[in-house]
Formats: sequence, structure tokens, C-alpha cells
Amino acid sequence: MPDPPELAMHTPLRPFWICRTDAQPWPCADAKLDLTHGFRDRQVELYLYLGAQFVHALADLTAVNPAVELAVEPDAIHHRFLGWVRVRRPR
Repeated sequence: MPDPPELAMHTPLRPFWICRTDAQPWPCADAKLDLTHGFRDRQVELYLYLGAQFVHALADLTAVNPAVELAVEPDAIHHRFLGWVRVRRPR
């Protein structure tokens, strides 16, 4: 897995996947900026890193309370973790 960039203080608080700094769903806006900057020119690695975080988050969010599993929508979690990444296509 690629090494994540330094995220200042906008790191996830597991197993709830909220930002330790601003308590917003992680990745929060500042974490997205940090990730975009930290992985600049390495978009595939950013996508792989976030994909791994998505898998961990999905497992954590459903394990915290099995009854919550019905409330956790994989598509929404996928969009939250990966939907914001702009992947440039080769020319």
C-alpha cells in the first residue's frame, strides 16, 4: 500500500471514521486538501490508499454496531472515500 502523506491533524478517528480535528466525516475537506497535495503527481497511489481506507471504514462502521449495518450504505461510503478523487486519463 502506498505511504500516506503527512495529514497534519486531519486523521481519522477509528472505528467511527470522523476527523480527529473537526469531527466531520473523514476524509473531511481539509484532509482531502492534504491528501491531494501529499499525493500530487501520484493519483493512482491516492486512489489505492483511499480504496484501502474505504475497505477498513466499511468493516469498522458495520462492526461498531451490527444493527447499524442496515444504515451503512456502501455506495455512500464509496462516494465519501473515492467519489471526490479526480483521476486523469492518459492522453
